[in-house]
Amino acid sequence: MNYRHRLFRTRLAFVSTALLFWTATGAAVGATPSDPPVDPGILSRIVAAAMKGDWAYDRLTELTDRIGPRLAGSPGLEAAVQQVAGVMRALGATVTLQPARVPHWVRGDERGELVVYPGQPKGITQRLHLVALGESGATAPAGLTARVVVVHDFDELKARASEIDGNVVLFDLHFDQRLAMNGNAGNAYAQGGVGRFVGPSAAAELGAIAALVRSVGGAEYRLPHTGATEWKEGQVPIPAAAVSAEDADLIDRLAARGPVTLKLLLTPRMLPDADSHNVIADWMGREKPDEFVVVSGHLDSWDLGTGATDDGVGVMAAAGAIEVLKRLDLHPRRTVRFVAWTNEENGGRGAKAYFSSVASAVDKQVAAIESDEGAGRSLGLLAAVTPESLVTLKPVAKALAPIGATVVEKRDDGVGSDIGALQHAGVPGFAPLVATQHYFDYHHTAADTLDKVEPENLRTQIATMAVLAYYLAELPEPLPRFKVEDAE
Repeated sequence: MNYRHRLFRTRLAFVSTALLFWTATGAAVGATPSDPPVDPGILSRIVAAAMKGDWAYDRLTELTDRIGPRLAGSPGLEAAVQQVAGVMRALGATVTLQPARVPHWVRGDERGELVVYPGQPKGITQRLHLVALGESGATAPAGLTARVVVVHDFDELKARASEIDGNVVLFDLHFDQRLAMNGNAGNAYAQGGVGRFVGPSAAAELGAIAALVRSVGGAEYRLPHTGATEWKEGQVPIPAAAVSAEDADLIDRLAARGPVTLKLLLTPRMLPDADSHNVIADWMGREKPDEFVVVSGHLDSWDLGTGATDDGVGVMAAAGAIEVLKRLDLHPRRTVRFVAWTNEENGGRGAKAYFSSVASAVDKQVAAIESDEGAGRSLGLLAAVTPESLVTLKPVAKALAPIGATVVEKRDDGVGSDIGALQHAGVPGFAPLVATQHYFDYHHTAADTLDKVEPENLRTQIATMAVLAYYLAELPEPLPRFKVEDAE
């Protein structure tokens, strides 16, 4: 399934990255000077236009303030589909709503309380800050009460297997903010998040009646971070929740002194699949309208915050790329196709529907761009392409030099969960390389709100996506196909 955590796990597993640095004059290390294949003046105009105005920020404000959370199956997601479709029609793009059936999981009551612990004064209990994980099972209506077994990795889970049956497991795996602050937030997420991704399933296999995970994120502020968890085929989901980092520390300290008992109430429900849609908007090419460069972000969000950084920014940066082309009255050779993906967060059904619709003519998908790493400033590009293509991309980096987005990082793995199937089929994949030092402070929390978005940072993402999309669509010949080593 196209969960974003799989993307980050893939990144952790395949660290075969080459960096291509550009000089102030745009010369690439080892490159041979040649005439640019696309007019550099037009590329400069695109970047300059993208850095002016607040069209995309205003649309993001409408999305987050008027609609808010957009979990798959919710009225909020379908309201967002209609809103974004209307926005793209107003730009003059050809809009299609592509159907997809999506999971419909709804959050219920969620409460946790430590009711027995070492040194407990008479009459005192401790309330926990927690949220159910997506796809969590439910407790009985009255909740459950059981001992908590704290483990710090999967080796410890295995070593303490005899203690698990009939109890609650807490996976206390830490998010390494040092990695995040040094440009490796994805790796920190992969390492700290494995407890959430597969921990509840592993605990259930050993007889646990519920599972808790330490929230996957950087800044703490006693914020619980939700997100999807995976269950094995045929496995009955047990109640599973994320607790704040501070509460995970509390339980860990108390459990080191003696038995800790938890009372837990979770009442989520899995409803029948619901109707949803990808929003597809084509900015038609002037010569080869049946060849496509995809520029995209995902429209759904978790239900705690308003999805401003995950992934309202990505959707509106992609829409902003089309708006810039309209403002400049530019139609490249090929069609630039905007896609607002549905159901990235807990199923990837939108991506599956899209790939199914283009699989028989996937050669017409010449490139795919996805923005889904938060609201940070663009520093350049992630590019899953052939080594030779790096030289072809030289004019893009040169055009982005005025905004400091000059790094091109070659990847051999997937650079976006929704474009993963396209990449696996050989479509060159791209994403803005953005600053993510603080992305996981608010990721999947109630604090994912509009105030976390700096308009200037959004403009840099628009500039990156717009100039790249135009360039790839305008090239005389498409970039060579490149099958990634691993993609979801």
